[in-house]
Amino acid sequence: MITLHHVQYGRSFRVLWLIEEIGPDRFGGLEIVEHRIGTREMAESDLPRLSPAVRIPAIAYDGIEMSESGAIVQYLCETMAPALDRAPGDAERAAYLQWIGFAETQASLIENLNLQMVFLRPPAKPSPVVVKLTVARLRQTLRGLEERLADRDWLLPSGFSGADIMMGFNLFAAPFYVEMDAFPRIMAYRERCAARPAYRRAVEREGPQRFYTQDFYPVPEA
Repeated sequence: MITLHHVQYGRSFRVLWLIEEIGPDRFGGLEIVEHRIGTREMAESDLPRLSPAVRIPAIAYDGIEMSESGAIVQYLCETMAPALDRAPGDAERAAYLQWIGFAETQASLIENLNLQMVFLRPPAKPSPVVVKLTVARLRQTLRGLEERLADRDWLLPSGFSGADIMMGFNLFAAPFYVEMDAFPRIMAYRERCAARPAYRRAVEREGPQRFYTQDFYPVPEA
C-alpha cells in the first residue's frame, strides 16, 4: 500500500491525481494521511522523518520514502507509468523536465500569495507591494503558458504526461489571484485536465475545498 501525506488541494494533489491515473490497486491500495496547515500535527506526525522540510507531499511505498512533488511525480512515472514519462533519450525529455520545473516555479508564486492573503491573521497585514509584484509575476507565467498552448492540447506535442499532472495544483489555485479571462487557452486546458476520469476521482476524494474563504483575492489597497 502507498501512503500519501496530503493537504487538501495543495501540491500533494499532483501526487494524488497521478496515483489515480496509475490506479491505487497497482500499489496494493492507498492510505491518505491528511494534514491541516497551521497546526502542530505536521511536526508531530511521521512527516518530519519523510520530508526534510516537513512539507507535503510525502510518500512511503515498497521501502521507498520520498518528498517533493516534482521528484515523486518523476519517480512514479518512471517506475509505474512509462506512458506518462519521457525517458532519457526521448526527443521530448528536455521539454518534459522543463515543464516540471516550470510548474514548481509557478507554484512557488502561488504559495507566496497564499502566505500573504490567506495565512496572515490580524494584526498582521499583507504587503500591497509584495502582493502586487507577486501577482504580476504569476500573471507573466500564465502568459507564457497561454502562448505555448496555442498549437497543442497538452504541454508536450505527443500528448498527456506527468508534466501536465504537475500543473494540477497550479490550475486550481491561480484563478484565486489572477483574473483568467485573458487566458482562454489555459481555461480550456484546465477543462481538459478536469475531464480526465482519474482527475475526477482525485477531486471526489478531496471533497469541497476548505482553504480559500473567498472566490477571488484582489491586491490589497495600500
